[in-house]
Amino acid sequence: MIESLGQTLAFGVLVGALYGLVALGLSLVFGVTKLLNVAHGELIMFGGYVSFWVFAKMGLDPFLTIPLTMIVLALLGALLYRLVFSWTIKLPEEVKIKNTLLVAFGLSIILQNLALRFWTADERGVTMSYAGAALTVFGVRFPAVRVISLLVAVVCLVALQLFLKKTYTGKAIRATVQNWEAASLMGIDIHRVYLLSFAIGAALAGAAGTLVVVNYSIQPAMGLEWTMIALVVMVLGGLGNIPGTLVGGIALGLTESATSFFISSNYRAVAGLILFLLVLIFRPQGLFGSKEG
Repeated sequence: MIESLGQTLAFGVLVGALYGLVALGLSLVFGVTKLLNVAHGELIMFGGYVSFWVFAKMGLDPFLTIPLTMIVLALLGALLYRLVFSWTIKLPEEVKIKNTLLVAFGLSIILQNLALRFWTADERGVTMSYAGAALTVFGVRFPAVRVISLLVAVVCLVALQLFLKKTYTGKAIRATVQNWEAASLMGIDIHRVYLLSFAIGAALAGAAGTLVVVNYSIQPAMGLEWTMIALVVMVLGGLGNIPGTLVGGIALGLTESATSFFISSNYRAVAGLILFLLVLIFRPQGLFGSKEG
């Protein structure tokens, strides 16, 4: 019983780390631009397909393709911002969110159909030679692929934090988050900051897509499911709170795993939504968010 519970908790943490990375890019973009990109799941999907394609054509380990995937998705994110989202920044606040949602929904449909055209509707996945390997500690198995995914998620989070706190560009991004008007008066090109933030967010979505393709599978219609997970995690951790995103992902992963263990796996998603609603009711700023005013 104790070992089974330990296995459940370990699985929850490992899955939760993936959830955290899935939400990390969305949290960054929303925190900087206040744009809610509901096509985020489609960017994750494209990241998964890039890793799958490189693996299928060249036999390169998907984890080694993460830098390439992030570069490709960063370029795609920058292009999408320029062509699709940049004009919404100039809209009045009362219509910005509505128009952004409409644009992003349309974009998600376009990206889904592009993926359907290039890769068909078949589910794709990647199985490495070490897929069955695991580290056992006190009777609890830690699958190698899941552990590597956890390390990737932590590295991405730490790298993003260091970038935001130690570099001039990162400080410019933080200044824009605090007060974009004051940042603009200080000589910061806020539109360049928005573009860069969107590109970094897309790059993180690409890394998450790689982890999804090695742990689960990908197909063109997967975007909405992962966008919803990212939104739940982002709210749990606090809107725009980067460290809180990883903790929020782990909280969701533990909740789902505990529900599967004590009740049934059929109620995993329901338990996650209940946790989401409880946080909205009792702590709407998120577990690590701060109250405004």
